[in-house]
Amino acid sequence: MPLSPPGSYRTIASAATVELEVRRSRFVADVARVTTEDEARTVIDAVRAGSREAGHHCTAFVLGPEGATRRSNDDGEPSGTAGAPMLDVLTSRGRSDVVAVVSRWFGGTLLGTGGLIRAYGDAVAAALEAAGEVRREARGVWAVDVDHTHGPRVENALREMASMTVSAATWTAGGLRLEVAVAPTATVAMTTLVAELTAGRSEPVLLARTWVDVPVPAAGG
Repeated sequence: MPLSPPGSYRTIASAATVELEVRRSRFVADVARVTTEDEARTVIDAVRAGSREAGHHCTAFVLGPEGATRRSNDDGEPSGTAGAPMLDVLTSRGRSDVVAVVSRWFGGTLLGTGGLIRAYGDAVAAALEAAGEVRREARGVWAVDVDHTHGPRVENALREMASMTVSAATWTAGGLRLEVAVAPTATVAMTTLVAELTAGRSEPVLLARTWVDVPVPAAGG
């Protein structure tokens, strides 16, 4: 029996770049938000083009709500010392829809296998910290058509619900059409609310499914 897709997953809030120095070698880590392999490779190509003098451009990315697509590349570093630890950081931090590129300028001192693994992992971890975090939550996009009399009251009530977002409100000849993004767990509450406020005259219709960003509360907040 197939598992249900996740209702949420975590990704970065914004792109970020950080620089670390380890025994005179420079490690510049770039992380960016992407949703496809093509987008990830476009970011990788852009970083390469912007720092061609770097000796290595090691990469890792994770894609999809379940993190099912995972890729890494050592770009000439000893096997398993760059791309794999970068990927390990992305997965251990539970981030998806993100690409990481670490550009390295050799400083003249060999770091050894353990040193490289730590440096590449630390660079990605620092970049994720700088990028911040958001949660992506599944939403159903519903159309709610109500007459002129009930329109403002229904819109106000829906906007007050934390588990749903009114993404559009359009007045027509017949009344008000609302498009509402609703968390799956709140679908029954939304349809019940609309029915109560319109005396059963309005029945929401599911238009599509999408994902929305939800801020992650700060630790201790």
